[in-house]
Amino acid sequence: MENLEKVEKLRERAEVSYEEAKAALEENNWDLLDAMVSLEKQGRTKKPEQTTYSTSYDEQEHYEPVKETVYEGQKKEKEGVKGYIRRFIDICRNNSFCVKKNEDTVMRIPVLLLVVILLFTWRIALPVLVIGLFFRLRYSFEGKDDLSQANDLMDSASNAAERVKEEFTK
Repeated sequence: MENLEKVEKLRERAEVSYEEAKAALEENNWDLLDAMVSLEKQGRTKKPEQTTYSTSYDEQEHYEPVKETVYEGQKKEKEGVKGYIRRFIDICRNNSFCVKKNEDTVMRIPVLLLVVILLFTWRIALPVLVIGLFFRLRYSFEGKDDLSQANDLMDSASNAAERVKEEFTK
């Protein structure tokens, strides 16, 4: 690098005049780093801002809370069709469909199996489920998720079947 280029570089970095940059370089045998240090010691240029790094939690200025970040990502993920499909699959995996008679559990199957059965054999499965209501079978969903609305619907279907049965026997 030529001396003229060194003077220009020092002048830009140190924000000093051409004469000051040339004089500092001549004093320090045309060494850019030494010339910059010399100018800083003389107070002709501002010192670079001090930057510190630490792994200590308390010293972190730009702390980004992980829990909130993950929650935001999940919230965005749940938006849209992809989120609805994922939620449906989670409900199918985490819950089961129960068939009870007189408070005794007759059968318990995963909701995913119920969906598959209804999807492929709905012409047989739906009438069997309705007929089961008339034989005092009660249906419910149990598992990790809050399925109270679905259970309320199942209870109202059972109650409706009981009323129809009472009307028919009169």
